[in-house]
Amino acid sequence: MEKAGFIKYLESKDLSQTSIMLYVKHTEDFFAKTKKEDLQIVKPDILTYLEYLKNKKGLQNSTRSIYLLSLNHYFTYLYQSEKIAQNPCLFLKIQGKKRKRLYKIYTSEELDLLFDNYYQLFVRGYDDSHYRHEQQKQYSVLGKERNALILSILFNQGITTKEISKIELNDIDLIKASLKIRGGNILNDRILPLKATQIGLFMNYLQNIRPQLLEYQATESNKLFLLVPIPRKKQVKNDNLKGIFYPLTEQVKTIDKQFINFLQVRASVITFWIKTKGLRKAQYLAGHRSISNTENYLSNNLDGLINDINKLHPFDF
Repeated sequence: MEKAGFIKYLESKDLSQTSIMLYVKHTEDFFAKTKKEDLQIVKPDILTYLEYLKNKKGLQNSTRSIYLLSLNHYFTYLYQSEKIAQNPCLFLKIQGKKRKRLYKIYTSEELDLLFDNYYQLFVRGYDDSHYRHEQQKQYSVLGKERNALILSILFNQGITTKEISKIELNDIDLIKASLKIRGGNILNDRILPLKATQIGLFMNYLQNIRPQLLEYQATESNKLFLLVPIPRKKQVKNDNLKGIFYPLTEQVKTIDKQFINFLQVRASVITFWIKTKGLRKAQYLAGHRSISNTENYLSNNLDGLINDINKLHPFDF
């Protein structure tokens, strides 16, 4: 096995170090079991190994698929390096269980209503009289306005919570009403349009809320979203937003019992994009590197199509 060259190949794919080490380990396990050289491997060897993983190791299809992916990467590397004439993993696929949609897919109008209800209940109409000190009330106001903008981006642009943390000031263009999203190891960078209704939220946050939050930061930051100080502490020493999403999720759940998490929101937005903009445009907006990732959301769109057909052409038996 050509480990060094394989690692360089995987690194060129912009994979995480965790994924690279996993693919290398799976490939090493394969060669340790087969005891064959690279050039000797043929498709039956791959199939025999996959059966071994199932029958002897007791691995499920989902796990065996990752092993197959690892081997496919390795033999693709050898093929592209012209060291083998054919990839023995070509056309091999492990049939997994059909994914079931276990949560509600929101329409665009439902997400708008959910946000409006959130803003009314937890921002504009929130009762903070239980706070004893004015500073606590001030922290509460800053946090609520910040969270409202975060929620607006999640509901309208369908990005991940991890991508929220990456947004910087220069990623915003209010003149062009656009927002640059920084991808990473899994998702691509892209530029997403802002809705007209979001401009006011952005302007209020940038002009009134963020400057106050910046005063509490221990260091200068170019991040769009900043943390609120912990009570009785005057400064924030980190910019990890991870801790705000759980309470935000719990707040939204009090408004809609069908709400589960923000992955559900992202799925709803992508489903809407597929329906209104087409598969390729939805792929770009979602940041998917492979069209197959976007196609996973087609079943959500199909459910809506079936409902429309039944409404127009009901069959009574």
